[in-house]
Amino acid sequence: MFYYYGRKKQIAKHYPCPNFETIIEPFAGSAAYSLYGDHWKRNVILIERDERVSDIWQWLINEATPSEIKNLPDLEIGEKSSEFLHIIHAATKMAFHYKTIKVTPVLARNWEISKRYMSENLFKIKHWRIISGDYTLASDIEATWFIDPPYKEDTGKGYRYSSKLIDYKKLATWARVRKGEIIFCEGHQGDYLPFKPLLELKGVAGKTSKEVIYYRSHKASEQLELFQLSSR
Repeated sequence: MFYYYGRKKQIAKHYPCPNFETIIEPFAGSAAYSLYGDHWKRNVILIERDERVSDIWQWLINEATPSEIKNLPDLEIGEKSSEFLHIIHAATKMAFHYKTIKVTPVLARNWEISKRYMSENLFKIKHWRIISGDYTLASDIEATWFIDPPYKEDTGKGYRYSSKLIDYKKLATWARVRKGEIIFCEGHQGDYLPFKPLLELKGVAGKTSKEVIYYRSHKASEQLELFQLSSR
């Protein structure tokens, strides 16, 4: 819904479509998967540990109106802001540690785009639910679980609740016993589940990053652990 470093907006199409009426994102961020296509029409439950991010969701879901968002002031290049909703629009995960930020052309442009997107798509999320807290607060119900934690090792260290604070073995054990369908995202250093390659993303200076996935679905009491890339 808003800019968030590491969001899945550009690659959401590569993940399996939800097979259950309820979608749960235990590491909500900006919930790009739940907003993709018609996914938003389902019963969406977000869990977010960073209370500043969950507060944004609380405001968007329960209070904000399209006109209110449209009337939010633009950001002027060179000015400073201490508003967290502004700060996270900087194109860096280190923004989660800033108390104030100087507005760059990138931040101003991201905010302009995000403000327009939020106002035009706000209606999609008014039936959603946000829970502020750790992923373990999610009720174990039959659902499509889109699990996108801070990635293991360096790529997940910039967030406020970073990879350094996650017990990945515990997370893997928790994920594998969820009811329904599991779509688990990671980077190339993920080794705590039987991840499969998903795609390679091109970055700056010719660098590439690898996205991997763990997919599991319960169908008719039969557990499947596979992801058929050939169907993508």
